[in-house]
Amino acid sequence: MPQCLGIIGCGNMANAIVKGLSVDKAGFQDILVNDIDQDKALTFSREYGIKAVDYETLWSECNTVLLAVKPYQVKEVLHSGRGQWHVEHLIISIAAGIKLASMEEATDNLLPVIRVMPNTPCLVGQGIAAVAAGNKATDADVDIVMRIFNRLGTVVKIDEKYMDAVTAVSGSGPAYVFLVVESFMNAALQIGLDINLARELVIKTMKGSLEMLEQSGEHPAVLRQDVSSPGGTTIAGIRKLEENGVRKAFFDAVEMAYNRSIELSSDD
Repeated sequence: MPQCLGIIGCGNMANAIVKGLSVDKAGFQDILVNDIDQDKALTFSREYGIKAVDYETLWSECNTVLLAVKPYQVKEVLHSGRGQWHVEHLIISIAAGIKLASMEEATDNLLPVIRVMPNTPCLVGQGIAAVAAGNKATDADVDIVMRIFNRLGTVVKIDEKYMDAVTAVSGSGPAYVFLVVESFMNAALQIGLDINLARELVIKTMKGSLEMLEQSGEHPAVLRQDVSSPGGTTIAGIRKLEENGVRKAFFDAVEMAYNRSIELSSDD
């Protein structure tokens, strides 16, 4: 069987994956895509020079199959492939909430299955993806997945028991960041800055601060204290953020997202 990657589902994350693999295909000989909406698959084909194929062709020609479909569609896709998949197939799923055991059961416990939780910054090559391997997945299988998602940013290997927590932090996290940036920009508008200047100041401040945090290796509290002169503007602003419960808001938000991820997983 040719070393081919098949992707079922042509949504935003599939787009990020194909875009990330456009230079060297991560060692795959070819990439084939399939979607229930044929126009989406054809768009991928035209944009990235890959093949849009029917469902049967994808399973027959690709030994690595990545499921980029909605969570409720995962079992349906695997059941539809019954009679076409075989023990040489590796299944990779990026569907939130669908457990490894569920996918293994759907494939009669014959196939290696790996679950991945990427996040939306993968679209710009700055994502982070958490990888959890099923019982039949080998180190070589994990290496294939690492090779794919390293093209989209950073990859970490985890035990599946942490997947709900990862979903609440890095999976949902970009939305928290966007909300903070939006609020920060609105505050800048409130004190008289125009929208373009507010956007540039806020985004560059956020990016620079995060780069400083990463490069320094310091705890964020240390760097925050370095900026906060006694009786100055920064400590006055920090005091107001604390009074309005910014810390508690993050605790509550992450805990709520974590609990919701557990609920979705239990529905699987």
